Amino acid sequence: MRIPLWIFTNWMNVFDSISARAQSDPPPGAHRLRIAGHDCGWVAQDALRWLAPFKDEVSIGTGMVRMLPALESAPPSDDRRTAVSELLSRIAQALFEAGRLNGWRNELLDVVAEDGVVLGVIERAAVRPLGIATHAVHLNAWTDSGQLWIAQRSFTKTTDPGMWDTLVGGLISAAETPETALLRESWEEAGLLPHHLKDARRSGTFQVRRILPEGYQIENVTVVDTVLGPEVVPENQDGEVAALRTATPQEVIDMVAEGLFTLEAALAMKTSLGPLALAASGAVPAEAAVVDETARVSL
Repeated sequence: MRIPLWIFTNWMNVFDSISARAQSDPPPGAHRLRIAGHDCGWVAQDALRWLAPFKDEVSIGTGMVRMLPALESAPPSDDRRTAVSELLSRIAQALFEAGRLNGWRNELLDVVAEDGVVLGVIERAAVRPLGIATHAVHLNAWTDSGQLWIAQRSFTKTTDPGMWDTLVGGLISAAETPETALLRESWEEAGLLPHHLKDARRSGTFQVRRILPEGYQIENVTVVDTVLGPEVVPENQDGEVAALRTATPQEVIDMVAEGLFTLEAALAMKTSLGPLALAASGAVPAEAAVVDETARVSL
């Protein structure tokens, strides 16, 4: 398929406008979060008052919240991880009881500092008020005729109800890898089994930084691509998907331009469609869009 250069340019303009929405500075008044000496978030200004009761373990200064400052010089250990997790559990509970959290997910996520150190775990619902980074994986599933499987989110979901999404997408839970999270999410959201993903490839990563009603979202996303044969018909298992269907790349672009996709899904589409469209426009050799064998996902 040959794509005229002007169409490719329009596609990239759509994606560029989406990308700009994904890079926002922390909200006004947010305080830098440092846990046991490691920078790892931005505490929303209104959440500071619920940290005050933890004054023996939390120091609130000008523009900075330091949790467990007594452990700032402590080496990594199970004791430090337990202390961080236990404190964050109590803080999450306090935020929940104050009505500051958007529900309670009963799902733990790793707290990964900006330097890559895993400090502990935290209740999923509490990450945005504290601006703690999350990690996610998205699957772009293609048909062998070059269409994409897309999923419409349930209208009862708290976040982005009714919007369109990649076939599979979700946060990586505590102690999971992108690969194990992909396997779990692929079954829950599309009924896919490991053998359906045996030829999956990582196509790229991106980061989202944006202000949400509940706080600051920092999300690091891994994008995976695969091709599903005609005998594979995805079927949702967890009730969180309203509809599944295929769409052409042009239809996907049009839907992105109309704001019908979630921000994360649109960026995941960009990660996959961008190189393919660039090659199809003739702007780069086709082989430049081919994912190297080393990008294959180990499942």
